[in-house]
Amino acid sequence: MSRLHFASALLPSGWANDVQVVVTAGAIAAVTPGVAPAAGDERHAIALPGLASLHSHAFQRGMAGLAELRGDSTDTFWTWRETMYRFALAMTPDDVAAVATLLYVEMLEQGFTRVGEFHYLHHDRDGSPYADIAETAARIAQAAEASGIALTLLPSFYAHGSFGGAAPHAGQRRFICSVDQFAELMAASRKAIANLPGANIGIAPHSLRAVAPDELTAIIPLAEGGPVHIHAAEQVKEVEDCLAWSGRRPVQWLLEHAPVDQRWCLIHATHMTTEEVTAFAKTGAVAGLCPITEASLGDGIFAAREFLDAGGLFGVGTDSNVLIGAADELRQLEYGQRLKHRQRNVLSRGAGRSTGRTLFDDALAGGARALAQPTEGLAPGARADIVTLDAAHPSLAGRTHDAVIDGWIFAAGGGAVDCVWAGGNKVVEGGRHRLRQTARERFNAAVRGLVA
Repeated sequence: MSRLHFASALLPSGWANDVQVVVTAGAIAAVTPGVAPAAGDERHAIALPGLASLHSHAFQRGMAGLAELRGDSTDTFWTWRETMYRFALAMTPDDVAAVATLLYVEMLEQGFTRVGEFHYLHHDRDGSPYADIAETAARIAQAAEASGIALTLLPSFYAHGSFGGAAPHAGQRRFICSVDQFAELMAASRKAIANLPGANIGIAPHSLRAVAPDELTAIIPLAEGGPVHIHAAEQVKEVEDCLAWSGRRPVQWLLEHAPVDQRWCLIHATHMTTEEVTAFAKTGAVAGLCPITEASLGDGIFAAREFLDAGGLFGVGTDSNVLIGAADELRQLEYGQRLKHRQRNVLSRGAGRSTGRTLFDDALAGGARALAQPTEGLAPGARADIVTLDAAHPSLAGRTHDAVIDGWIFAAGGGAVDCVWAGGNKVVEGGRHRLRQTARERFNAAVRGLVA
């Protein structure tokens, strides 16, 4: 058991002062506001619950910044994808582990305490399954265990190169499974995370262009009640190709043909009609937004104001992991809306409301639902995932309560996270993860070989 005391903490009921939190066996056992620190309490200034990165492709952290050279034609998501394929085809399981470990260290240093790993780099470099079909999933689990981050593993089913059951691209060979292979992969992946504290599992049909309707129907039961994540309507070309195939847009097709409910998370959903926005919001499914990646890839801007006005719920993810930061994703989300609508404080949803606090609360709730967490925030029964901010940071100085979150998201630019507890273990102190140096050395060695 450990006792933590915070001068100020954001609880599910709102901000409270002089809060003692008791942690037992990795979970929060008690939260008591309005008490003076007791002997033996570890004292800190400002506490927040950790956020979830609900959508991550860990291996892509290794190629961050390597696709910024313009080609002969207009660069798009589709040209970026070719660079990604080349990088993915070169990685060994050891490379996967090294890259994922540093990524998860960086996530924790930036305020993410759980990751939804949308994992599709399954097979060996020639496309043949490893002897253990979940070899790379096990490496993801090892990276999560080493770093301390909570893992929601989302093995991805990928069978086709485009809509209508098109043959897969040669660059996709490490991703491809039959339905029977995927069932085997799911069983092995469950074993890989069985002893990992805080871990759970769902499934991730990659997208409608990669999964045929009968395959989607066949694999959904493999989630066994867990979360179901799918890419949808990220690119205009994807929407056009889906219309040509089915006469329906991707989100429209899913809402008409799949059992979309609160277990589901539609990743990106960037290009929707007004009718799709409203219908999606009513399902209770989460919009998995990845604002930095969506900006990096030129995807477009999600209809966030309209979706929230319709009662929708969102969470944020780091996706391609080109830049890691909970505050960065939330800031980019709001700034995209400001550019779109030419207004300020677009997503605050009410006069006098803090934009940062509103974004934080929404992302906390959406991430918890998308990754199937029954208890969220600093509350008894929740996993002890706690983030403290540095009250001496220049962008937080003199601020209290919601103004602290506004300062962190919109002004700090880094260095504001002080300590992080993951499952009750302090893994970050003074802004530095305990494994930062060794994780960087392993990552650098792996990426030097891959780049060469």
